[in-house]
Amino acid sequence: MEVLGELEQLSEQEVIDLFYGDESHVCSEKYVPYGCGRPLPQFPGERVFIPSEKAYRLNCWGLISRQNECYWHTSEHSIDSHFVLERLDMLSLSIHKPTFIVLDNASIHTAKIIRARIPIWQKRGLYLFCLPTYSPQLNIAETMWRHLKGGWLRPEDYRDDQTLAYAVNRCLANVGRCLNINFSPFNAK
Repeated sequence: MEVLGELEQLSEQEVIDLFYGDESHVCSEKYVPYGCGRPLPQFPGERVFIPSEKAYRLNCWGLISRQNECYWHTSEHSIDSHFVLERLDMLSLSIHKPTFIVLDNASIHTAKIIRARIPIWQKRGLYLFCLPTYSPQLNIAETMWRHLKGGWLRPEDYRDDQTLAYAVNRCLANVGRCLNINFSPFNAK
């Protein structure tokens, strides 16, 4: 926690860039309309029906800063350590100052191929920091996924797989533009 607090201070002073990373998915199956944060118009006793394709899953990977700068990618394929390696490799070639990525301890973040690449990334100025086990409350990327699923996506976005994929990509592309999250200040307690 102490190290994370120091990273937050350095980021606030603009000495480093600090991003929090995580993966999630959006699925058309088992969609709960009242989870969208807006009531759906309906008559008493009327059942609300939102058509959706079954078993469609779009996997999302993203990095976000407290300033709402976001790097993201979506895929219908699984997000594994090779996927994470490719994304971090691409990022390491485009950074302009020391950049720290905060991740949880998921096996795809700590896999052998990831650990083997760390010295190369560090030479480029990219550093990984793993959160303590069972501390998702420290990862602000979790907040981004919550906003995506619970507010930014609309019920009609779940109509079919193409509509859902487009909507997810539209939302993620607009993070930091017209979709912003007011993150709480870091609290080391």
